[in-house]
Amino acid sequence: MSALPPHGEGAAGDRAIQQALDAAWPADLNAVDERQLLTAGRTLLRADATGAARDRWPTYFARQETLAPAFATARFRIQAAIARQDGAPGRAVVHLVWAGTDRGGTHTDGRITDLHFTRTTPTHKEEEPAWIPQPGT
Repeated sequence: MSALPPHGEGAAGDRAIQQALDAAWPADLNAVDERQLLTAGRTLLRADATGAARDRWPTYFARQETLAPAFATARFRIQAAIARQDGAPGRAVVHLVWAGTDRGGTHTDGRITDLHFTRTTPTHKEEEPAWIPQPGT
């Protein structure tokens, strides 16, 4: 496994973090599911951290409507991400490493967030299964 970059390395260290994640947790989802989960996970984390597009996830943010976003969108960056199975068929976790500057001006990288998803079953033949984020407890 490659060595992790020191904190504060900036975007230059993101590739090493991604390589470390990939080496630590080999892929176990098909490519389509992995892409869908990574896209959803990145979008959901950005919405959670910055407040941008929270309206796309009304069920997930139902209890958090009054919370102000903690991080500035301009200084928010996802450093690395992987999507893997989460112990049972139809369950997955998106593991994200990210950086951000909070409202007080403190920038921190190497923040870790795990977002859990369950797969829906289509109710009509023409529908595709979808991955639904599970609110944290």
